[in-house]
Amino acid sequence: MLSTTFLDGGNSAYIEDLYEQYLANPQAVSPEWQAYFQQLPGKNTDVALEPIREHFLQLAKHPQVTVVSGADNAKQAQVNALVDAYRTFGHRVVKVDPLNLLPIPKIPELELSFHGLSEADLSSQFDTHGFAGLQTASLKDLLAALKETYCGTLASEFMYIADREQRSWVQNQIEKNRGKLQLSSEQKKYLLDRLNATEGLEHYLGTKFVGQKRFSVEGADTMIPMLDVIINRASGQGVIETTIGMAHRGRLNVLINIVGKSPQELFDQFAGKYTVDNNHSGDVKYHSGFSNNVRTKNGAMHVALAFNPSHLEIIAPVVEGATHAKQLRHGGNGEGETQVLPIIIHGDAALAGQGVNMETVNFSQLPGYRTGGTIHLVANNQIGFTTGQFEGRSTTYCTDLAKMIDAPVFHINGDEPEAALFAAQLALDFRMKFKRDVFIDLVCYRRYGHQEVDEPSGSQPVMYNVIKNLPTTRTLYAQRLIAEKVLSAEEDKAIELEYRDRLDAGQPVVDVLPHKDMPYTVDWQPYLNQSIHTTADTRVKLADLTKLAQKISTIPADFTLQPQVAKVMDDRKKMAAGELPLDWGCAESLAYASLLAENHGVRLSGEDCQRGTFSHRQSVLHDMKNGKIFMPLEHVSDKQAPIKILNSLLSEEAVMGFEYGYATAAPNDLVIWEGQFGDFANGAQVIIDQFIAPAEQKWHRLCGLTLFLPHGYEGQGPEHSSARLERYLQLCAQENMNVCIPTTPAQAFHMLRRHILRPARKPLIVMTPKSLLRHKLAVSSLQELSDGAFQMVIPELDALTATKVTRVILCAGKVYYDLLQKRREAKREDIALIRVEQLYPFPVKEVAAQLKLYTKAKDVVWCQEEPHNQGAWFCIRENLEAALDKAHTLRYVGRAASASTATGYASTHQKELQAFLSEALS
Repeated sequence: MLSTTFLDGGNSAYIEDLYEQYLANPQAVSPEWQAYFQQLPGKNTDVALEPIREHFLQLAKHPQVTVVSGADNAKQAQVNALVDAYRTFGHRVVKVDPLNLLPIPKIPELELSFHGLSEADLSSQFDTHGFAGLQTASLKDLLAALKETYCGTLASEFMYIADREQRSWVQNQIEKNRGKLQLSSEQKKYLLDRLNATEGLEHYLGTKFVGQKRFSVEGADTMIPMLDVIINRASGQGVIETTIGMAHRGRLNVLINIVGKSPQELFDQFAGKYTVDNNHSGDVKYHSGFSNNVRTKNGAMHVALAFNPSHLEIIAPVVEGATHAKQLRHGGNGEGETQVLPIIIHGDAALAGQGVNMETVNFSQLPGYRTGGTIHLVANNQIGFTTGQFEGRSTTYCTDLAKMIDAPVFHINGDEPEAALFAAQLALDFRMKFKRDVFIDLVCYRRYGHQEVDEPSGSQPVMYNVIKNLPTTRTLYAQRLIAEKVLSAEEDKAIELEYRDRLDAGQPVVDVLPHKDMPYTVDWQPYLNQSIHTTADTRVKLADLTKLAQKISTIPADFTLQPQVAKVMDDRKKMAAGELPLDWGCAESLAYASLLAENHGVRLSGEDCQRGTFSHRQSVLHDMKNGKIFMPLEHVSDKQAPIKILNSLLSEEAVMGFEYGYATAAPNDLVIWEGQFGDFANGAQVIIDQFIAPAEQKWHRLCGLTLFLPHGYEGQGPEHSSARLERYLQLCAQENMNVCIPTTPAQAFHMLRRHILRPARKPLIVMTPKSLLRHKLAVSSLQELSDGAFQMVIPELDALTATKVTRVILCAGKVYYDLLQKRREAKREDIALIRVEQLYPFPVKEVAAQLKLYTKAKDVVWCQEEPHNQGAWFCIRENLEAALDKAHTLRYVGRAASASTATGYASTHQKELQAFLSEALS
């Protein structure tokens, strides 16, 4: 008791009840608690409030109820504490493990003696305060009701929820039903039918395609009826779109029995008949996504299962982002959150083991990211590959993450399908009422190993000795219904044969609707089969630009800015008036403003992106006096598209995943994720490697997400210099994305407008500047924005005589300005500097055209500030050679190869810089 960890907020309700009990009778609590409460200030004046509160509550509902006092009042407080103990700890003793391998712990708080009660009190009558429909009951009857409600088949965790209304709602729903669902005979038959479909598909695949991996749902069969009831019930509560994210286990069953994919199409994939064209690699069948319009009991529902790689929980933030975008299409004021439902299916080991889950649930109530509550369904196989559950986590439950956001958790035995349906209904109703996340922990097992050809008994012999002798969930439930005389053995067999016949026919086994657009769906037709080389007119009339520049630099007269921010805004006013050249922040804001005026939404999120890591953007202004917020870009025009510029939670992986998902559902919008520094994107490498780069080739999935990655060597050390340009270039193939390094504000303006105005939807990777944000030479004019276009290659700008040039230096990014300054200081007129602003697809023809201008230049240099083994050199060398003629020689100039991206010493940085600049110009 010397530690205070028990004072965690999750235990507040239980501690409060103990204190109430202590105030009524100090002997009713343990000596440790007596000692603790004795030390509290004000203990001599505190009065137990619970009996008073309950008295007046019950007096209003049931005037006949009387209040006891004295010794009886103390005994009543002890009974009240017992009831709350069952609400708090009852879940610990529920038999949720279908394998019976998990020991049931002994919980002292559930013992009568812990609360100062004994068997002598069992026949005494107590006020139950309406528990489970009772008003008064003997302690014996009350105890039986408590065990039935909280220790039966549904294990509920909710007493840690701080919000009293939410906590009371869950409590009332459980207690009024005594912790179980009352199903009619028809409902039970339907449940058996869903279990039959689940098992029937797995047996069909296992028999017909022996030895092939399918990551079957067997052992977690109840998951499919749960999804079925959630979707059908949600449809009756106004939901018209459901987005599901899950890993591979059970995916094929969800595709066929929930989303309505054609079984024949799946069978063709198993048989190797399914082919792809040369431009697409395809993916294994248990990574595939699918969407369909299905007929529910309450109307049409668009159900989408997201594509997912073998990185398990990484799909979670992607689903949240896509859902958020869909909800915005459905409308504001909570309408979208009511009409679009996200469901994420987790594995137990992955939920507890992968940090992306913590990052993702942290979205749940954040403005700009929330989705009105997600239903998290955990397929708890009690094992992670070959790792036992208590070797893979330190928490009691795999779902303890839910307590971080006060989400209720319902633990259920996978072989208790009726309890599972009750949990599914509770979860859906809670989500729809409170717009908050909820978790269902389906404790089940994995009938085979990690996949069907894996032998698991070598590492888990005890578990799999039990599993091999365990009847299936369908078998157990059918036997129960036959015993209850709900159906006959003949009817049971007929259900099995009927489903097999439907599979043999190869037609969808779900009632699907014709493929036509549902309300609010995106028309992807304009974006399909578009070339990345498609051009777009990115110009904006000068008069319109001037008006937009004035709009984004105008703030309310009574708005007081911090002095440095005021300087930025004053300069923008001068830029709008043509008194100053445009800097990067102004041109970037004009790009957004022009797109907004043309009805393209803009969404930018990342750590500190409202002001920009380097304070260049200042898109969201704060009044120094009262903290009010003003965003000039929200006032571009009366009919502008919406804009969101958000400071994200301190996460790279989940936030980038969210923005990727958002962009896949909002092709008309410019969607940007910005790294605080470019190399921070390495915390989101899975999103880049598994979604951004290959999604179109693997899954035919289009996405126009833009990544802003600050990049440039300015002596800030290994973690603040390189955005790892080489990693993105290594991922480039099949024209899958653009990689650009703009060096002027006008280039940034036209690049962003080109990206969204042309119909191709490819990811855009931008090495954005740091020092160039305020470099005196990195400026542009309004005229360049009005008349120009994005230049993949920028020619020599100084007035050199072409016939005098003997060397051409090709470069990209900030190093150009270093070279330019050095060349001008040396007054060299025999060296031309050419900037390559787009590194993929590489502009071979444009580079070649520039080289042909200098007929006497045989020496061609690629100069970069990154080390030899990093940066662009190795990735673009073949393209550079393709741009040369036979007389040219190509060589590298830059830093030597290095294991680290950069030195951590400013003096060494300068020494390296001057060395390679001298080499390039010598």
